Amino acid sequence: MRRRAFISLLGGAAAAWPRVTRAQQKPARIGFLRQAGPHEKQFEAFREGLRAVGYVEGQNIVIEQRYAAGAYDRLNALAMELVRENVDVIVVDGTAAAKACKGATATIPIVFALAVDPVADGLAASFARPDGNLTGLTMAAGYALAGKRVELLKDMVGSLSRVAVLGNPGNPPHVPYLRETERATSALGLAIRAFEVRGPNELPGAFAAMADWHADGLVTLTDGMLFSNRDRVAALALASKLPAVYPEAEFSRRAGFPPTGPACRTCFVAPRATWTKFSRARRRAIFPSSSRPSSSSPSISRPRRRSASPSAANSNCAPTR
Repeated sequence: MRRRAFISLLGGAAAAWPRVTRAQQKPARIGFLRQAGPHEKQFEAFREGLRAVGYVEGQNIVIEQRYAAGAYDRLNALAMELVRENVDVIVVDGTAAAKACKGATATIPIVFALAVDPVADGLAASFARPDGNLTGLTMAAGYALAGKRVELLKDMVGSLSRVAVLGNPGNPPHVPYLRETERATSALGLAIRAFEVRGPNELPGAFAAMADWHADGLVTLTDGMLFSNRDRVAALALASKLPAVYPEAEFSRRAGFPPTGPACRTCFVAPRATWTKFSRARRRAIFPSSSRPSSSSPSISRPRRRSASPSAANSNCAPTR
């Protein structure tokens, strides 16, 4: 499978771990904080990437796991828990988790795997020199990818006229994602309506409201809670016969369609060569993620058909949460 530069960043952070820890041969402690819920395949990919560069859980590292499962109001408390655990580095998935950790500590290195635009979101001073204690991977396309999803949906459904947008207003990137989506629908002459959900119990009502509005297409915004409930989201979209564009490949797999978007698992592993080069340089620059168009375009599902969806030729990014 395709590997990324994530562990290179963790390796750079490891260079800053206390020398006394290494001298005493004590296991390094890694905090792992996700906005979404547990996902064993992705966590195993994280372990796999660490093993590739010599870090083995139970031997020379201890991993403290914390999950918000889409409950963004819990992130600050979870971040503080990891700080109290005296971890050597904290690995997070997305913007909200990164912000929570940034507020909890100014000294422990923080590595984000799925940020959208860390400079615009206030996580970093610049891409070349983030400053502070944060670094990580970002999407080359930034929030503009939300507009690309609308274009893909229009390519897939020629008669598209009313676009439903499913998102979580509790997620900090919700507003810029929605703004880009509205911009794209306006340019295409489409009607748009946002259906906001803060928890899984609100999903059936949102899809019922989409039906009442006579939506003929669905765009799902990137969100940890929605990702954690992707089975239910995909099932409701299929039951509603709504052609849907999803930000991650895992949605399409659950819906029974060929995956055309990136799998989040790929954001948690990286090649040994990249890690070695980075750790020698002792730098914490932000790495733009990159992949082939076929693996970087948003994930698309079409009810009752299994034909391949259009690819985004200029979409060069991985998802964020």
